[in-house]
Amino acid sequence: MTRSAALQETGRQTTLLVTLAAAFVATQLFSDALTRGPYGIAALWPCTALLAVGLMALGPPRRLILTVVVGAAHVAICLALGDTPERALIFTAVNLAEAWGAREAVRRAFGGPPRVRTMRQLALLVTVIAPVVAVTAGVAAALLALLEHQPFLGVWRDWFVSGALGMALIVPAVLVLIDSEHRRTFHRSAGERAGLFLLMAVLTAAVFHDTRAPLPFVLFPAAILCAFRLGPRGAAEAALTIAAVSLPLGVWNIWQGHLLAPWNPPQMTRLIQCFVTVVFVTALAAGLALAQQERLRRLLVRREQLTRSARARALAAAEAKTEFLATMSHEIRTPLNSILGFAQLLAGREDLPADAQRQVGMIDTAGAALLTVVSDILDVSRVDSGQVELLLQPASASAVLHDAVGIVQSEAEGKNLAVEIDVVDPVEGLHDLDALRLRQVLLNLLNNAVKFTERGKIVARLVIEPGEVEDRLRFEVIDTGVGVPIEDQARLFQRFVQLDSGATRAYGGAGLGLAISKSLVELMGGRIGADSAPGHGSCFWFELPAAEAEPLAAPTPEAARDPRAARILLVDDHPMNREIGVGLLRLAGCHVETAENGRQALAAAARGHFDIILMDIHMPEMDGLAATRAIRGLEGEAGRVPIIAMSADALPQQVERCFAAGMVDHIAKPVQREVLYAKIGRWLEAGR
Repeated sequence: MTRSAALQETGRQTTLLVTLAAAFVATQLFSDALTRGPYGIAALWPCTALLAVGLMALGPPRRLILTVVVGAAHVAICLALGDTPERALIFTAVNLAEAWGAREAVRRAFGGPPRVRTMRQLALLVTVIAPVVAVTAGVAAALLALLEHQPFLGVWRDWFVSGALGMALIVPAVLVLIDSEHRRTFHRSAGERAGLFLLMAVLTAAVFHDTRAPLPFVLFPAAILCAFRLGPRGAAEAALTIAAVSLPLGVWNIWQGHLLAPWNPPQMTRLIQCFVTVVFVTALAAGLALAQQERLRRLLVRREQLTRSARARALAAAEAKTEFLATMSHEIRTPLNSILGFAQLLAGREDLPADAQRQVGMIDTAGAALLTVVSDILDVSRVDSGQVELLLQPASASAVLHDAVGIVQSEAEGKNLAVEIDVVDPVEGLHDLDALRLRQVLLNLLNNAVKFTERGKIVARLVIEPGEVEDRLRFEVIDTGVGVPIEDQARLFQRFVQLDSGATRAYGGAGLGLAISKSLVELMGGRIGADSAPGHGSCFWFELPAAEAEPLAAPTPEAARDPRAARILLVDDHPMNREIGVGLLRLAGCHVETAENGRQALAAAARGHFDIILMDIHMPEMDGLAATRAIRGLEGEAGRVPIIAMSADALPQQVERCFAAGMVDHIAKPVQREVLYAKIGRWLEAGR
């Protein structure tokens, strides 16, 4: 607690102490002087309730001060009104004991400071206090019967009824008034509050001025109005206003002999207290319901704020992850481009010895494996960002399976593994499929089968079950490899999970292939799973729904223009990348010029004699995006030349930025010779 908050709490406690002590003295003077019955017991007795609520709400030093002040005032007032010293001491001692007993009972029941925020808490408060009042009433009755020969039952009844009514009204009302939660819930202007309480006071005075007119019921809607506008505090303040006006008027009517019924004055006083208590409980129920509704509303608002904050953090984390992947992808692809590029250039030389050719092939194989890991990471990013779109075209599921098997066939034969294909296809037709994504899933499963199988065979199976609307395609890849324990199978399709992840693991990989396969299969509306046992191999399967399709009309084949003799501007700030690009392009017979940054590229493009520009993105002075936009602003053929991004920026949003800048295509580094030639040939043909 800060110093200012501590000072504020100290001031609040002191104010409460003074207020309760003054209220105790005033109410005791009024009650003892005007409402005592035949046994000397006041019919109106809120005093002990005021002391009890002070003991519940005040800190230890102020509790002691309040007890001493109240005890001294109690004895003094009793003596001043003519009580004997013995009676004054009995009344004072029993009332103090009743207040302390109520405090202890309530704190034990509530497990701490009491609060009245629900009707259940109100009922608990009254239920806990009532036995304490009953016991202390018995003690007082026994002492008065012993010392003054008063009737035990009569004294006990009067003491209990007066004390219980005072406790039932005063304790919950004061607890509601001092509860900071209720103060925060309903905020109204001072004018509205004053107007409502003036209304309550005027109505109460009108009702109780002449008790022969049965009009007390008009106070209920007024009290409910206070509860609706001011909440639980409004209900408590309305009840106290009614009590403050009705009880003096009731006592005055009693003295004047204007009674509603032939009851004695104490009975009439208690009847008024019962009425005020009923009004209070009724209005408080409405106020507590409204307060609960307001708390729920604030809770919903708070949760909405937390949800928005959590969403903002999640978006920031996703953006940071994407930025990290982009950076790592770029930093890995850039040197990998040099490794694979020079390996391709060396592989094209005929003057290398056989050993050197074999070693160059090993470099190319290792680089391709690393490129696969990087590509898997990019695929995960595409799936996360929702940028994987299916391209459904008529395709043969059997042909896709045969193509995928053909890709892994040589690696399997290198391990002396037999690869079998089993197709059950009663349809023998085409289906609407994304052949590229289907092949990617099959390759992931087949590559895993080859990796984890040391001997035996691999079976690739396709079973097509015809349906009324869609056929069901079930693909299975069965191997005789190491198998997967049952307890580990649930983790197979999780990202970055390697079941053999210890320091002695025998198999490499990033643990992304199966996770990507699962995402792609689910994107295609299917499901994927595995059946396996250690030492008995594995069966990885997935099922897809697919509608039958008619073959597309085959277009007249047009050969892509040979890139030979094409005029190419290669823009890259990295000398090794320029050397690799020039080497690959000259192998295809292209005429190549180079530029080291976007500014040089713009100057070269302005001369307007290039067929294609290959543009890197990250360069000094002017980056590739800015250079592309500047070239597109040139007049004539120079502004329309196809610009192809050739960059390590390969994430979906990075590729989109390239297209937005005016580029027509994208080649991801490391540059594959076949991809480079195909892209150049395509855009040379488009430029005819």
